[in-house]
Amino acid sequence: MRHKFYQVILVISCSILLSGCGTYFNQPITIEQARIGEDTRFTKALRDFPLPIEPVVVGVYKFRDQTGQYKPTEAGSTFSTAVTQGATTILVKALEDSKWFVPIERENLSNLLNERNIIRSTRKEYRKNKNSNEPQLPPLLYAGIILEGGIVSYDSNIITGGLGARYFGIGGSTQYRQDRITVYLRAVSTSSGKILKTVYVSKTILSQALDASFFRYVKFSRLLEAETGFTKNEPGQIAVSEAIEKAVEALIIEGIEDKLWNSKAEPEKINALITDYNAEKNEAQNTGLYERYFKERRGEKAAFANGGLALISGDYNNADLSYSARIGGKWYFNPYLNANASLSKFQLRNEGAFSEGFNAIDVNAELTLLPFEKLSPFFFGGMGTVNSDDFDRTFFKFQYGGGIEYLVSEHVGISLNATHNLVLGDKLDNVTQGKRDDQYFNFSLGLNWYFKNPLKMDKELRKQKRREQKELRKLKKRNQKVIENGEVPKG
Repeated sequence: MRHKFYQVILVISCSILLSGCGTYFNQPITIEQARIGEDTRFTKALRDFPLPIEPVVVGVYKFRDQTGQYKPTEAGSTFSTAVTQGATTILVKALEDSKWFVPIERENLSNLLNERNIIRSTRKEYRKNKNSNEPQLPPLLYAGIILEGGIVSYDSNIITGGLGARYFGIGGSTQYRQDRITVYLRAVSTSSGKILKTVYVSKTILSQALDASFFRYVKFSRLLEAETGFTKNEPGQIAVSEAIEKAVEALIIEGIEDKLWNSKAEPEKINALITDYNAEKNEAQNTGLYERYFKERRGEKAAFANGGLALISGDYNNADLSYSARIGGKWYFNPYLNANASLSKFQLRNEGAFSEGFNAIDVNAELTLLPFEKLSPFFFGGMGTVNSDDFDRTFFKFQYGGGIEYLVSEHVGISLNATHNLVLGDKLDNVTQGKRDDQYFNFSLGLNWYFKNPLKMDKELRKQKRREQKELRKLKKRNQKVIENGEVPKG
């Protein structure tokens, strides 16, 4: 019984450690007092922004939830809205934190006007001296810019998934769900009605659940059952606040870039700020819906070196793994397709029966399925020759295979691949037996070094670049001929 108890403790402890003990040990067990609201990761960035030459007076009438989305549940939906209805208040606070804007009250303007009328009527009624010089109420500020927009979408369950396993009554599982909100913010000139700038920000909302359980008969008529777990949901209000604050940050920077307003900071600091923002914007424009970042990555030419194992499938039994090494180069026609050639050295052997070294030359066509991502599978196929070390036997062969590559930097990639080689002959292992020709496999881990600039993602841009290169080659040939004739080249 004690052994089983220790086993339960071990399972529960491992589950807690693997899932993140911080969340598990911070479970609420007492009534907490009210606290000042937490900042998001963009709040500090807004507060530390370079100060403007003069803050802009802005009015926000209504920053609405335009989704019409109700909170999803397992049974459908409820009548509670999926996102906060107080987005106007969040936007006003973000504008105030930035110190670039002076927000004025417009959401409840009727309340403000009523209160001012009450002040006037009260003063008039209880004024002791009708000829007194008591000052009138100061005029209301008016906005040079109105900020419009809202929360335009709430997409629930854009990604769901999980993982679980159970063995002899011991098991655990995890589930996750990702939602997404989208915010648009635009600045409108009150003098002309012109839309000065529009920005767009999206934010995902993550929900996670993890549980571990133990269910076992530890003795006759004795059942031991234990269960633990937790769920963690990212607060929707925090997600909305992050999106709105990011939109305010983007509005400020794009406004500086378009000369809508100016900063007191040094030009070098502002230029660095704009450069960083444009780099982030470019990355965002090339990032797909599911955080897949698309970028022109792999160069037009590459060299590679692989090392791994070789395994024969011939006429002898008990094939043994042996060494394999390969070097070669790749030439890309477009981001998806390349031709490559390689030279390899390997050994094939069967336990106690056959062992010999070989060389091979391979020419392949290779297809990269996801050329604009860091991690991409690839498939290849082609033909080549294989010969023994003493070159007394040479065979033609076909080969095909596939693998996966991960780019660790702009010019270096790590690949893992497998190749099936079909030899056109049955004497690779010096034995002719049966109807099937000899075969062998290569399993290797390698490095790829990419040279020159990556090929353009857009097909028309690739064609234009090829035309420019062709014209440049013609110009060089023409100038070379002119120089050979003793003339001065033009251009």
